[in-house]
Amino acid sequence: MGGWRLERRPFRFRLPAALVTAHGALAERRGWLLRLQAPDGRIGWGEAAPLEAAALSSLPWSRAWAALESRADPAALEPLLPALPPALAFAIGAALAELAGAAGDGGSGWLAAPEPAWLLPSGSPLAALLALPPRPPGLSFTIKWKVAVHPLSDELAWLEPLLALLPPQARLRLDANGGWSRPQAAAWAERLAGEERLEWLEQPLSPQDQSGLEQLALRLPVALDESLRADPSLRQRWPGWQVRRPAIEGDPRPLLVALQAGRARLMVSTALETGIGRRWVQHLAALQARGPTPTAPGLAPGWTPDGPLFAADPATVWEAAR
Repeated sequence: MGGWRLERRPFRFRLPAALVTAHGALAERRGWLLRLQAPDGRIGWGEAAPLEAAALSSLPWSRAWAALESRADPAALEPLLPALPPALAFAIGAALAELAGAAGDGGSGWLAAPEPAWLLPSGSPLAALLALPPRPPGLSFTIKWKVAVHPLSDELAWLEPLLALLPPQARLRLDANGGWSRPQAAAWAERLAGEERLEWLEQPLSPQDQSGLEQLALRLPVALDESLRADPSLRQRWPGWQVRRPAIEGDPRPLLVALQAGRARLMVSTALETGIGRRWVQHLAALQARGPTPTAPGLAPGWTPDGPLFAADPATVWEAAR
């Protein structure tokens, strides 16, 4: 038997179409797959992929990886996690959790996610809405629409036929990615006041405008996303919905424990992962669905390619990254 061994492999894939948000266009994902092998041959898998791909070649990431390579055993890795870039901390924490039997085959098995929300791209949503798979009458479903990309007047005009087509049992999320000003958010709030199908406004204002977010939440439901990464303490303080993207927010074990304990109003969302990261996102989404406030996870169906890089078997994903 050998000692502990930590390996990485780069991966890169293009999305089927660019995902345009208030932050710009996301056309591809790049990162590392991690393989942590115990002396007895057991393996824990991880995935490290920041949304800002340029970070992979930055000095902080280079230094972090150099520290990890020389400390492959869990006792040495654990103290390093708080100082790692969040996406890298997710990869290491995921591998350690799998080796410890906290998730996956060593625990209760990897759970399958419930039906996700359907992601509509920015722009007029009608064509994308009409292209969704047909649904039996009366069955609830959730739509998420990317906004704050086009002029306010255009998006408010596109909202009208969207609302006209949505059945009463549908739920609507509007994701501004922090791109609205307070006056713009107020215009949306005025139009959506009393709209029972609205589930929430997702990060309507910049993370730097926390007071504005709190004031807006008095009028309509507000879910925080980017704010939770800008100020992680909000994960304990924000009383409303939280959009949790485990693959880019750090060690996933605290979120795993919170969902296992039945923490309310946490919606699990994708950062467009390979099959290794997707196992975690789907497993956490399934735990959320068993909790006190089940809701459709944000898994963006149709926004990642097919192929072995997205397989459920981590070894297949690892080989596909060669």
